[in-house]
Amino acid sequence: QVQLVESGGRLVQAGASLRLSCAGSGRTFSEYAVGWFRQAPGKEREFVAAINWKGSTVKYVDSVKGRFSISRDNVKNEVYLQMNSLQPEDTAVYYCAARWAVGNTAYSDDQEYRSWGQGTQVTVSS
Repeated sequence: QVQLVESGGRLVQAGASLRLSCAGSGRTFSEYAVGWFRQAPGKEREFVAAINWKGSTVKYVDSVKGRFSISRDNVKNEVYLQMNSLQPEDTAVYYCAARWAVGNTAYSDDQEYRSWGQGTQVTVSS
C-alpha cells in the first residue's frame, strides 16, 4: 500500500482557482491509479476525477467537466487536481485515493480504492 498526503486546500472566493496535490510514498506509486473524491458537510462522499497509472485515461463527474483537470507527474510521485471557476457548491473535504492498477482504467467507484489520504479542506465563499 502507498501512503497519500493531500495539500493545497484553502478558503477562496467564487471564481477562483486552486490546485490540489496528492503526494504518494513508495517508488511504485507510478503503477497506481488515483482518484479524487470529496465530501461536503451532511453529504455522502462523491467521485470527482480519476486518472490511470500513466495518465492516458481520465474521468470526471459531470459537475466538474470543463472546470477541473486531473494530471500526474510520475517522477515526482504526485497527482494534481486543477480546479478552476470554483463555486460554493465545490466546498468540501477533498480526498485522494489510490489502487495498484497498470491498465487503462480510471476508477470512479470508491470501493475500488485501497489507500486514502487524510483530506484537504476546500472552502469557496460566494
